[in-house]
Amino acid sequence: MPPITDAAGSQHATVDPAELETITDLYDRVQWLSSWTIHHANNIRESRDGLKVGGHQASSASLAAIMCALYFGVLRPEDRVAVKPHASPVFHAIQYLFGKQTREQLERFRALGGAQSYPSRTKDIDDVDFSTGSVGLGVAMTAFASMVQDHLIDRGLMDASKAGRMIALMGDAELDEGNIYEALIEGYKHNLRNCWWVIDYNRQSLDSITSDRMFTRFTDIFETTGWKVINIKYGKKQQAAFKRPGGIALRDWIDACPNTLYSALTYKGGAAWRERLMADIGAKRGVKKLLEGYSDTELQALMTNLGGHDIELLLETFRSIDSDQPHCFICYTVKGYGLPFQGHKDNHSGLMNPSQMAELQAQMGVPEGKEWDLFAGMEDKAAHLEKFLTKVPFNQPATRRHDAPTLKLEDALEPGSGKQSTQVAFGKIMNALGKGTSKLADRIITTSPDVTVSTNLGGWVNQRGIYSRDLMEDVFKAEKVVSPQIWQGHGKGQHMELGIAENNLFLALAAMGLAGSLFGERLIPVGTLYDPFINRGLDALNYACYQDARFMLVATPSGLTLAPEGGAHQSIHTPVIGMAQDKLVYFEPAYTDELAAIMAWGFDYMQAPDGSSVYLRLSTRALEQPSRDGDAWQADMLKGAYWEHAPAQGAELAIIYTGAVAPEANAALQEILEDVPGAGLMAVPSPDLLHKDWSESVRSLGRDGVRRESHIGRLLASLSPNAGIVTVIDGAPTTLSWIGGVKGHRTMPLGVDQFGQSGDIDDLYDKYRIGTDAILDACASVYVVD
Repeated sequence: MPPITDAAGSQHATVDPAELETITDLYDRVQWLSSWTIHHANNIRESRDGLKVGGHQASSASLAAIMCALYFGVLRPEDRVAVKPHASPVFHAIQYLFGKQTREQLERFRALGGAQSYPSRTKDIDDVDFSTGSVGLGVAMTAFASMVQDHLIDRGLMDASKAGRMIALMGDAELDEGNIYEALIEGYKHNLRNCWWVIDYNRQSLDSITSDRMFTRFTDIFETTGWKVINIKYGKKQQAAFKRPGGIALRDWIDACPNTLYSALTYKGGAAWRERLMADIGAKRGVKKLLEGYSDTELQALMTNLGGHDIELLLETFRSIDSDQPHCFICYTVKGYGLPFQGHKDNHSGLMNPSQMAELQAQMGVPEGKEWDLFAGMEDKAAHLEKFLTKVPFNQPATRRHDAPTLKLEDALEPGSGKQSTQVAFGKIMNALGKGTSKLADRIITTSPDVTVSTNLGGWVNQRGIYSRDLMEDVFKAEKVVSPQIWQGHGKGQHMELGIAENNLFLALAAMGLAGSLFGERLIPVGTLYDPFINRGLDALNYACYQDARFMLVATPSGLTLAPEGGAHQSIHTPVIGMAQDKLVYFEPAYTDELAAIMAWGFDYMQAPDGSSVYLRLSTRALEQPSRDGDAWQADMLKGAYWEHAPAQGAELAIIYTGAVAPEANAALQEILEDVPGAGLMAVPSPDLLHKDWSESVRSLGRDGVRRESHIGRLLASLSPNAGIVTVIDGAPTTLSWIGGVKGHRTMPLGVDQFGQSGDIDDLYDKYRIGTDAILDACASVYVVD
């Protein structure tokens, strides 16, 4: 194999022997602490439920040397790292050595309030940059974080000298995740830089050994999308052996050896290696003598001396990179390296038993009772190690979690007047913001998966431009071809156009929504997509919310109301997703003044310490706008619901609706009022806020014995206890059906729970029973005259 070079062609830097010895000692501590943390959780800590705690000792061991080389010898405070989920114990051990993790947290690993099973920005106390857990998402997230960093630099909001590398430490099995390749393509289009992906290539997945055929393809894929690929395959012991007589034959045998066989022989040990090598290549010149120069123990060490475990080689390689070109490091490793089950195909969830752990403890020289001590067994080196840790570049005093200033909306949002849809009103609001000069508008960044124009973001883009690291001329405008869209790209642009990949949309929003924390400069992300396609990126949406990234998600069009498009584009259960997803507040306004008030509230809420992201489910259905008597209704609306037509005290009937079915609900009420004069009509622009508030009032019962009345409880208090309620939404009926349980009212929930078809609104509303006639029939079924 030729010498490994960086993008500029320079050879490896040398490593000071004293530094190498120190980092190797720290590596031993990390190996011990990560293994002990898992063992303690599974075998020592009291178990009340009998469940296996787990912790991935094998996956941790395979990445430990790579992480130690990076954290103790390569990284700077401005670098950001997404750690392979199953290497969480290694990460926590390193943070423990840095003084950023506590013994109490490690003792409670995978227990309530302790160190998390997978690195978490919101649940762990130590220095987690990106949450990981759903494999592949943390990897792709680093690419979008790098793009956001470039956006901040190009707009003059961040000093280029403070730019860091966005680094993913990934398992090779994560390369099976399709979202990684979607991110590679998007990164290529946006001229990605300052991004490293370090692959722990142990050739084992959860169930089995990974395919041999894929290795060369990975290199092709990365290089095709503009990455520099560096293979770190042979450790220095192996490289030295290859230079001896018989060494070329040994290297050729390693290169040709199937992953399954290599793993099996790794597990079996030196004697098995010797037997197999002699059988396969022993007759070749120099091989027999070469092998005789190693004891069985030494031969095992030689054959497992892969590049990903050679700290000196890793340091040399990482330090030699002086280019901002994205780099992929394929680091060959052994899963479970140094542990009794190394290489075994079933070691993914395997745990060392007490006797094996005792053997490891003796091997590491850790005295009994001092398992948690930082440098137990190496007290003679403790002072030196502590001093070294204080000088590690990554461990220097620096702000790695920023608090960005809050941006206030200076003027009221104006959605326009007259009959129009919420989608059109959204476009008008964004266009007006784009024309303005507010500080908040200057920090808005929009993005969309190739549906920018069809979700009414075109006006905003015309005002603010597309973000591009290179100047991108609008050729149609230059050629004097008439178009309402000005598709011009430049470094100051405030719209990041994406391809049709919803995973990328949500990962981009996650990176944008963490800009304030990661880079110290707040962005106000607004992302648009078609509502039904939330499902295509739901894992990435959940991932973004789990990290507490803040963004406004505008999903439009939605529901059966997108009538001619048919079932493929008519969303059904997205309201339930909005209600169930933590750290995301769902709104579905019917009217444009509701939308304007919600967006203004949302821009503040996205920045509040106890806030979250906001999801707007909008429609293309143009509605006549109501004539309001003042704006007192807004206060109730922003709690989730308000009486659009207040009921009489003790009323026997109420219609409750959400979203685009407002005309049908109003028409039904007008007919009902002839027979039930006191009936009421309630608008629920946020079933989510309304339900969260009610749920909290229920939970509060067990805390202090006093029930706090919920907003929906107060609104329903004017109804008779025997009243009937009809709820209706262009979406899953369960979105509103729970309201009947607040006061025990008879309730008939109307909604859509089947795939739609093409048609016009009247026909579809009639077929799927959410139109005026259906509402009247439901009212008749729940209205009971005493």
